[in-house]
Formats: sequence, C-alpha cells, structure tokens
Amino acid sequence: MRVLITGAGGFLGSHLLRGLHGHTLIAASRRPVGGTEWRQLGDLGGSIDWDGLLHDVDAVVHLANIAHRSASDEEFDRVNRQSTADLCAAAKRAGLRQLVFVSSIAAQVGHSSQTVVTEADAPVPASAYGRSKLAAERVIAESGVPFTILRPVLVLGEGAKANAASLEKLARLPMPLPLGSIAAERSFLSAANFVSGVATVLGNPRALGETYVMADPLPMTVGEVIAGMRAGMGRRAGIVTLPRGSLEMLMKLPGARGIWERIGKPLVIDPAKLMGLGWSPTR
Repeated sequence: MRVLITGAGGFLGSHLLRGLHGHTLIAASRRPVGGTEWRQLGDLGGSIDWDGLLHDVDAVVHLANIAHRSASDEEFDRVNRQSTADLCAAAKRAGLRQLVFVSSIAAQVGHSSQTVVTEADAPVPASAYGRSKLAAERVIAESGVPFTILRPVLVLGEGAKANAASLEKLARLPMPLPLGSIAAERSFLSAANFVSGVATVLGNPRALGETYVMADPLPMTVGEVIAGMRAGMGRRAGIVTLPRGSLEMLMKLPGARGIWERIGKPLVIDPAKLMGLGWSPTR
C-alpha cells in the first residue's frame, strides 16, 4: 500500500520510516524528511489540507499530535481531537482503506494501576492529554472510516523524548542511583516492537475496527530499565538500595511531584490481544 505517516519527523515516525517495510511510505511533517516522498503537514491547530495530503494514498498511520503537559485542555482538544475529525472526513471522501491511529495508553489508564490493564477495561484517562486521545478515538470509531487504534505505553529507543529521554539521562549520570528498592513493575515498549506492531495491523483485515494496547510482554522495574541502558553503554548497573520509605519521601518532595506516581507504582499492560493477531515482539 501507499502509506502516509503523519508526524514522520518525530521520534516514532523516524523509526517507522526506517523499519516499516513492504509498503511505499510517504512522510507528512512540518519539515522535509529525506529518503522518501514528503508532503508538508501544517500546524494541526490550524487549517490542514487533508484532501491534498491524502491524494493517491491507501492508508494513514496518524502519529501527529501534541503531548506536552503545558498545553491547555482546549489546545489538546483542538489538535488531538478536532484535527483527527478533519482527517477522518477527508479519509472518508478519499475512500481510505485503513486509518491506523496511534493513540496512547493514557487514553486507557492513568500513571499507575493496581491491576493488569487490558483493552477490556473501561477507559479511565487521568489527564487532559489522555482525554483528548480517547475523544479522538471515539471520533474515528464513529466516522465510518476503516480504522485500527493502537495504545502504546512509554516507548524506549534512539531519539526518545519526554519521560523516556529522562530515563536515558538518568542512565548517563556518572553515579550510582538509589532505585533498587523500587519493586513496582511497569510496562515499556521498544521502538523496534512499536514498528513491528504497526506492521502487524497495517493492511490486516482482522485488525479493522479493533483497539490494541501495546507493550513489551515482560514488564520491568525502573531500576532494571536503567541497568539495561547502562549495559548498552558498556557500564555497570550502578543500582543501589535505599529504605523504601526514604526514597518515596524524596520522590514526593514538591520539586519531584508526580515522579513517584510514574516510577514507584505499578503499571502492567497485557498485550495478548495484539499478540493473538500475530504480533511477535522481540522481548
């Protein structure tokens, strides 16, 4: 198929352009992307010529969105929901064969969960970002366009941003880190597994009309993630243990507000549904 990738200049888009094979890829981004056909994608907060972008396109992988926490509820809604609604209207006019919408686990659940999360759970987003993603999913489901929705957890890999980039910065610090007492397991997703997950659903008739959570099969503690990153750098793990109460107190100080929720509490995702479709993650 001829596949348009919106947000192709970003972290996930760049991995798809390099790793998604078997299709003709067209990059849609603000700035030119080398190595493939490119179409300019304007500011999603404004007016987008979706009809022009979808010319001679069979499928779309829609990545473009805003995720930063400083955005207002109105901005999240305008960019993540309304622009998706406009895309759907154009996709219906164009007779698009499939819209693969890369949503987020934030549309399903908050920063932590005491139970293993699956698609069967009622979505309970806990942030404006998550609510806007869930609203966009509902717009897509009601549009009449053939669709597949993916809800990935935090993706790790070269070029990662936001929370994933913060983990890499921690790994690069030249000192031991007191993460050994954090026993809570959390699900992560490698960039390679993200790409293979998109490849699994793209063009697959069994994936149409379906929603899938995406995560590597084996959850890890944050200490294990940092140790793995350091191993990749040829360094020792350098993970030490502090009394749990002391560490939790440090993480809950005003300057570290929210950190404990994201690394000290569990968030385990079960990707069995996507694996049942034929997805074979590498780890």
